[in-house]
Amino acid sequence: MADQSLHEINLTIDGNRLSGAVEARTLLIFAIRDIFRSKAPHIGCESGRCGACTVLLDGRPVKSCMVLAVQVDNSVIITAAGLADDEVGKLLQSSFKKHHALQCGYCTPGFLSAAHGLLSDNSEPDEDDVRQALRGNLCRCTGYQHIVDAVLEVAGALSESPR
Repeated sequence: MADQSLHEINLTIDGNRLSGAVEARTLLIFAIRDIFRSKAPHIGCESGRCGACTVLLDGRPVKSCMVLAVQVDNSVIITAAGLADDEVGKLLQSSFKKHHALQCGYCTPGFLSAAHGLLSDNSEPDEDDVRQALRGNLCRCTGYQHIVDAVLEVAGALSESPR
């Protein structure tokens, strides 16, 4: 019989320090949504294929359905909702809207998080860099070009702004 005991974890999600009890087998996506009540990452395939659950974990994009919550105790998680408090996040959200890079919106939180991760590492990506960074995220509505265009616009704005 599997160990069903609970483990106390502490996470900072979108700037809020939170504590909760999880089973050892609880996936991070379920801890974020069900225990910590953040609905920004979406549950998609639950097998790491679609990217709808992508969040920034200590600044790096990860598919939260592929990580156990107990593995990330004391980590900082930024969801798409938390990106609204960030300069690059605000630019991405605005550019996605401008370029019609979202339609049904289900995949959008994952794309925003993945794009933010790319721009944190590479503020001057080319189209191939963007496509490579977003390759783990699936969208059934947009055809991807609008998403790529939105990310490239933000990259251009970042490279032009004084730092």
